[in-house]
Amino acid sequence: MTPAARIAAVIDILGLIEALDRPADRVVERWHQGHRFAGSKDRAAINNLLYGVLRHRAMLAWTIQQYAGERAVGPRSMVMAKLAHDAQDKDGVSVLFDSSRYGPATLNDEEEILLTDLLVAGHSNTDIPNWVEANCPEWLFQEISNSLGGSAVAEMLAMQQRPPLDLRANTIKATLEEAIRALAAEGVTAERCPHASSALRVFERASVRGTAAYRDGLIEVQDEGSQMASALVDARPDQIIVDLCAGAGGKSLALAASMTNKGVIHACDVSASRLRRMQPRLRRAGVSIVQSRKVSGVEDPWFDGCAGKADRVLIDAPCTGIGTTRRNPDLPWRLTQTDIDRNVSLQRDLLDRAATLVARGGRLVYVTCSLLEQENGERVGEFLSAHPAFGAVPVGQIWPGVLDSPAPHNDDCVLLTPHQYGTDGFFVSILERRE
Repeated sequence: MTPAARIAAVIDILGLIEALDRPADRVVERWHQGHRFAGSKDRAAINNLLYGVLRHRAMLAWTIQQYAGERAVGPRSMVMAKLAHDAQDKDGVSVLFDSSRYGPATLNDEEEILLTDLLVAGHSNTDIPNWVEANCPEWLFQEISNSLGGSAVAEMLAMQQRPPLDLRANTIKATLEEAIRALAAEGVTAERCPHASSALRVFERASVRGTAAYRDGLIEVQDEGSQMASALVDARPDQIIVDLCAGAGGKSLALAASMTNKGVIHACDVSASRLRRMQPRLRRAGVSIVQSRKVSGVEDPWFDGCAGKADRVLIDAPCTGIGTTRRNPDLPWRLTQTDIDRNVSLQRDLLDRAATLVARGGRLVYVTCSLLEQENGERVGEFLSAHPAFGAVPVGQIWPGVLDSPAPHNDDCVLLTPHQYGTDGFFVSILERRE
């Protein structure tokens, strides 16, 4: 593909994301499937520009509006604005709009004027609203600010950075050092992460899923924050674990490794398709203790048979997912207050059901990938008020035994974030049944 054709492709994909109102990664995947002629370098260039636009959507749109009004904002002008920000050269941008067979149409007079203005804007210090700097809708930024206070902008700026590729060494099959050597033998350089003892980080572009280390189950793709949340469950060999919202099994796999593949993990989910995606991962990892189970919801009668039997119950609760914004930069723009309200209701139900499963002396570990206090601390506080048999275990008491870095504090919960920990955003609270 020519450089101009790549620009046209990005404009096309942005238009599809806007029209279909679907997650960007799914739209991008479908586009690439329908355009097989695009080689690996083309796909990389398209994705790099596309996600650059999405990560700076608010800033690009706001700047365009300052010069040309709200009606001028669209996929074409957003791409032009991102190119202007990166290139700082009018001719370098204009030449990409060349009206070639597969390229975008030549810039019209209004666009030429806007491009000049955008290049000038790149050198000015305009007062920018906080929500624009944070790259999220104004209403949502207010919710995040209510939860994070003065660190909200810094955290959301960190969310705009492209995340590294994190891996988990599957200690059922290999040590961390053996996984590093196996990857190095195939030209992939991986380094230890600072917190989770099983975590590796790859900084350069690499097709990890094409390596023998991945095919043989020595490694699994998993953000270090997710690994830290799994480690804080403190799962041990021969325990009974319930992974209440298991999805495709990433945390169940990590728990199985912590348990040295001894004990039982009940991986539950309402989605049969997500559970099916778990099966090849279990086989590749050599995990035999995970029993996947489709449930109809929190009222499924299967849970009654598990009442009071689980040593650990993990709730990786459905939530807004704002903590994954650096991987899903379009996500904040697809959220509504209705989504938050629906999540809160489901989180209440999950916590109430989980409480019935925990054995005396066992623990309920509540995890979200949200930054919102409504989905995090407020839910835990409400749960503890309604369930006096449970008490919070300070995260700092568990941290030193399961993670490599010093415990950050002795609070009852922890919020992992890219700004503070270099991970996706995860909230973790550990609740123990003490009656």
